[in-house]
Amino acid sequence: MVEERRVVQARTPFNSCLTNGFVDASINLPPSTCRFLSAVSEIATNRKAPRDYHILERYEAGVELRGTEVKSIRQGKVNVSDAFARVDKGQVWLYNLDIQPYDKASHVQHEARRTRRLLLHKREINKLTAESLQKGLALPVLKLYWKGPRVKVEIGVGRGKTKGDQRQDIKARAENREAAREVARFNDRGKK
Repeated sequence: MVEERRVVQARTPFNSCLTNGFVDASINLPPSTCRFLSAVSEIATNRKAPRDYHILERYEAGVELRGTEVKSIRQGKVNVSDAFARVDKGQVWLYNLDIQPYDKASHVQHEARRTRRLLLHKREINKLTAESLQKGLALPVLKLYWKGPRVKVEIGVGRGKTKGDQRQDIKARAENREAAREVARFNDRGKK
């Protein structure tokens, strides 16, 4: 006889132990723990990365931070537009992530653009090492976000776009925008 697991609808999204809003009834966790398992909120995105690179693969990594850096990120004082990752001696490092100093810190303060270690599995580091050695591939930061109580960074393996590629992307966006306008205009005309 196969045992069926009961799945019940959660009352709030923060009370769920899964990201789709459902709680597994066989897991007996307090609501405070469930909240940290499912809360994902974006802190900052790098809007330049999709413009400048063809993103081939994406990786999620933890970031090794100090206490004042986390408090500063909570205040929204972070900039990821120039940030990138690099593999060095079996570790992945994050460069140019600008986290401004925390205003209310005591005498201990962090540097705004110091290099920070990224936390990845060994097989992911090996894969990134092989990909970063290929000519023309870079590791730009795509976004920074909260996953529960932890700060995560999404890095991508990207191949640089040429000016022609960028112009084609702009042209395609303009055509899609114009087509959406025409569809909306046609739908509005039918309602009158």
